[in-house]
Amino acid sequence: MKWLFGLFALTVVSVISGLVKRASVSDTATVGYATLNGGTTGGSGGTTTTVTTLSALTSAVSGTAKKIVIISGTITGNTVVKVGSNTSVVGAKGSSLVGVGLRVLNESNVIIRNVKISKVLADAGDAIGIQASSQVWVDHADLSSDLDHDKDYYDGLLDITHGCTGITVTNSKLYNHWKASLVGHSDSNGSEDTAITVTYALNWWQNLNSRTPSFRFGHGHIYNNFFDTNNDGINTRDEAQLLVENNVWVSPKKPLYSTDEGYAVARGNDFADGENTAPTGTFSTAPYSYSLVSASAVKAAVTGSAGQTLSF
Repeated sequence: MKWLFGLFALTVVSVISGLVKRASVSDTATVGYATLNGGTTGGSGGTTTTVTTLSALTSAVSGTAKKIVIISGTITGNTVVKVGSNTSVVGAKGSSLVGVGLRVLNESNVIIRNVKISKVLADAGDAIGIQASSQVWVDHADLSSDLDHDKDYYDGLLDITHGCTGITVTNSKLYNHWKASLVGHSDSNGSEDTAITVTYALNWWQNLNSRTPSFRFGHGHIYNNFFDTNNDGINTRDEAQLLVENNVWVSPKKPLYSTDEGYAVARGNDFADGENTAPTGTFSTAPYSYSLVSASAVKAAVTGSAGQTLSF
């Protein structure tokens, strides 16, 4: 079987807690769709550069040579920085990008890890935007803004669009924002977006108005996430096929639902006082091995490790 329950869940939680204490800038993806098609290694084996300014960051992450770029301190601006292929962008403990997002556009083999990004204005772009790219691992990201402005003052926290494949989002915290995570940008882009493949695992979604996530057309595996007092749920749309397992909701309004004929196979979830209203889909087996934390252990596992909690 591809999932483990009971006592095995305790082992998984222990492993996750261990990762919080120490990690390597050369780590590669071990979870989800990012492990397929040759895997996602980012800049492992390449040069290592530490940056403290926006100009240095912009230069360091460009190009396709293997490279590890470590963000140190606080970098501010009003822009998005384009990240090239074969790159690992790693946030040092206590580092942050304020008003500065990261964009992966027409690239492959990228890792974004332990990066804290906040308050990227809509005229700049998303906090993290992944477009027309493949083999991307986002891990231990801390993404937020505020709800004090109009919903269009900021854009998305983590948007995955234009036919992206091999994407994994793990151990990340998305919070205090209007529009969290959009997969597939348009109802009319099915010819490109049917190919989309995304895994969301062990993420903490908190105080979000919508898109937790909103998922069009492709295949998505959403497991062991903690959804904490949001105004929306998982929205499966436009013939998307989702596998939704062992997630937990607090105070949900509509934890899992469909618009425009989206589908989901749901099992092992704790919907609290909400309900799943999405029609049953056909995607019932993920194309990779994985271990599930039991629903009863999800809150502790996720809140104890999600976000910028790694040290290197």
